[in-house]
Amino acid sequence: MEIARNGQEAITALEKASRTDAAMIDLVLMDVMMPVMDGLTATRAIRENPAWKKLPILTLTAKAMPDDQQRCIEAGANDYMAKPLDVEKLLSLVRVWMPK
Repeated sequence: MEIARNGQEAITALEKASRTDAAMIDLVLMDVMMPVMDGLTATRAIRENPAWKKLPILTLTAKAMPDDQQRCIEAGANDYMAKPLDVEKLLSLVRVWMPK
């Protein structure tokens, strides 16, 4: 497991994991509200890299505004969850996007 405190750290972690000698990242759990680079900006940047086009990204948001889910999907997320986090739903989504 790799933990990033903001979107820029997430991209740096993915770049590091892309090296052949590093552990792979199989799924990104992206918080929308983060300092430095927010989750939507980071998700868009991840999707710009052809190597990460199929990487599952699940976004989380605390605000849960009516258009949040659509904004997350448009940014490139595979799925969306509002906080507070429902662990059973999260595990279900992980099983959907990481069937291995």
